Amino acid sequence: MTALLITVDTELSASLQQRGVDLDDNIRRSIWAEAQGQAHGIGWQMDMLDRHGLKGVFFLDPLPALVHGADFLTPIVTAIVERGHEVQMHIHTEWLAWAKESPVGGRQGRNIGDFTLADQIVLLGLARQLLEQAGAPAITAFRAGNFGANDDTLRALAAIGLSWDSSVNPAYLGHDCHIDADPGEIGASRLHGISELPVSGISDRPGRFRPAQICAMSAAEMRAGLRHAAQEGHDAFVIVTHSFEMLSRDRQRPNGAVKARFVALCREAARLPQIRGAGFHDLPDDLADRAGRSLTRVPPSRLRTGLRIAQQAWSTWRYEHRLVPA
Repeated sequence: MTALLITVDTELSASLQQRGVDLDDNIRRSIWAEAQGQAHGIGWQMDMLDRHGLKGVFFLDPLPALVHGADFLTPIVTAIVERGHEVQMHIHTEWLAWAKESPVGGRQGRNIGDFTLADQIVLLGLARQLLEQAGAPAITAFRAGNFGANDDTLRALAAIGLSWDSSVNPAYLGHDCHIDADPGEIGASRLHGISELPVSGISDRPGRFRPAQICAMSAAEMRAGLRHAAQEGHDAFVIVTHSFEMLSRDRQRPNGAVKARFVALCREAARLPQIRGAGFHDLPDDLADRAGRSLTRVPPSRLRTGLRIAQQAWSTWRYEHRLVPA
């Protein structure tokens, strides 16, 4: 049985904050993804997950509490937990630029991996505290904003007692992600005392990794990756999306193509008997310590890749061009 983890990076926009957008508007546009009188964010995503008997993991960033106070977190956490989904921890350290009181002496950085081990322990410990005080059950897993973690991030997570990390995305290794991980690793592995569960994906071209992200992969590619993982008996398949990903980039209109991919994913997962929706709380504690197996990713397909490129071009024209009505 393959555990399907549909993970949603749930975060306010630092860009909107920089442009002077107030907290309530940022929440509407970034968390609930409201546009043209409807919501397309975490509420809509949970509707789709519930309809298909699946579970979501919502990696929620609490650091805006350093700017706006922690009260905004409670309704978000409550909405997720009351529907049986999972809250885990996310961090975008860009928010330290506006912090009223810095927990790390005013030091700043774009990514958590830009900080010393001592500072990372402080920041990660604070983030967990904020989420749990807002009503989240015990936090056990983390994903870095921008996938911008390093090996000290894993050491810091171990130091504060977390069990899981999912900051390794092979597409980001050597860029924002500086964890010393094997880009070919598909299953969970033990790194610096933490179980590392990387983002899943496929080979869309020879030697090229394409992550299993809703906005990056066509429905056909996602279906191929999921079926391959189920047939090979992968322990887990980790998919990434964002709370605002169902909107156009300017967050002014829904992106029907991306929403259709999310629905197609849910339908496919519900059809496959070898797949079960899961969160990190559902994974065995010893998953990263099991004997290694030879696992593979879906090999490249020119037809599948070409179709996705064509679909992306149409989607960009249809939903991103300001003059085209949604």
